[in-house]
Amino acid sequence: MPRTKNTSSPTPAPSGSASAPADEGQYQGATPQEAALLRQLDCGKSSGGSPDKATEVIAACDQKGTAKYVLNKSIIEGTEIKDAAPVFDQQNLGGWQISLDFKGSGQAIWANYTSKHNAQVSPGDVANRVAFVLDGKVVSAPEIQTTINGTTSVTGDFNETSATELANALKYGALPLTFTQQEAQTVSPTLGSDQLRAGMLAGGIGLALVVVYSLIYYRALGLVTIASLAISGVITYACLVILGRQIGFTLTLAGIAGFIVAVGITADSFVVFFERLKDEVREGRSMRSGVPRAWVRARRTILSADAVSFLAAAILYLLAAGAVKGFAFTLGMSTVLDLVIVFLFTHPLVSVASRSKTFSSPRFSGLGAVAQLAAEHARAAAAPPSATARAAARRTRIAKES
Repeated sequence: MPRTKNTSSPTPAPSGSASAPADEGQYQGATPQEAALLRQLDCGKSSGGSPDKATEVIAACDQKGTAKYVLNKSIIEGTEIKDAAPVFDQQNLGGWQISLDFKGSGQAIWANYTSKHNAQVSPGDVANRVAFVLDGKVVSAPEIQTTINGTTSVTGDFNETSATELANALKYGALPLTFTQQEAQTVSPTLGSDQLRAGMLAGGIGLALVVVYSLIYYRALGLVTIASLAISGVITYACLVILGRQIGFTLTLAGIAGFIVAVGITADSFVVFFERLKDEVREGRSMRSGVPRAWVRARRTILSADAVSFLAAAILYLLAAGAVKGFAFTLGMSTVLDLVIVFLFTHPLVSVASRSKTFSSPRFSGLGAVAQLAAEHARAAAAPPSATARAAARRTRIAKES
């Protein structure tokens, strides 16, 4: 926030230790109260100044800790700064300066103050110098040269780096941010290892249930599910090893939870494909002829479902923080790997297996009940109409004729 310099000398007083004896000439021009503030201030401490209260006179150091200031009450709050940017000044021997803009109310206050205090109106007046204060430290203390009604130009011995740093301090330091601690957890190594083992156990149980269900419900097709999950596990482990070595990725409990959820997503892809295949067999086709048609119908659904899952994981990764970010990362990675496995392994494996008489036999493949139902429908359609059906048809014709 801009403050007026309150000492009578336009040159900052040199820094000194708070414990050093006060020299009567050390703070020439300062009132006894101001000199007391300066003597109490130790620029070597991390605070670098007294609490920055806008309505009080304070003592502050510069950011390098080489100068002390006594500053009057705040002229403008930092929230009134609209923008600040480094500008290359071609007219000033190619130097750098900072272009500073205030909001409407701040600009009016600034214009009024600079009209009364500048080097042309009152040369040598200490009020002509202002200080920009951030976190209790002076980031800049320029002198007002003239009345400023528009954009303020802060000039000095700046290069591109120092001009950018000052512009960022003025612009982002003006943000009215406060931080509230939501949660803090301290996890011991023993508890962390216990949680990791519990997560791995939960993942193993879930995977075992998926395998058992696939074998009971799909039989031979369940073997395809198991093989696909095994390949998916190998590829996932390889990705984790590569990420760990290249970017230092560490698998956490939240990341394990993402993999557990991804097992369900992968199993859903197999279920969609196999159920489409059942529909084709139910319509009277063989397993071999039904696989291509079932794949065309299933892949659209698989792509749509995985796209939604990946989009959700990406948004969660961008917006979340901490452990949730790890969950989103593993979920998104597993979703991508699911597409790779289904398209490059599961579908080709089912296509090759469907050419085997043993694998495609209704009893072994798990499609026996569906094939039997299709055969019954075919026999019913080919059989001649029964007497009851003929009588019903006659009554319908008579009713229509009457």
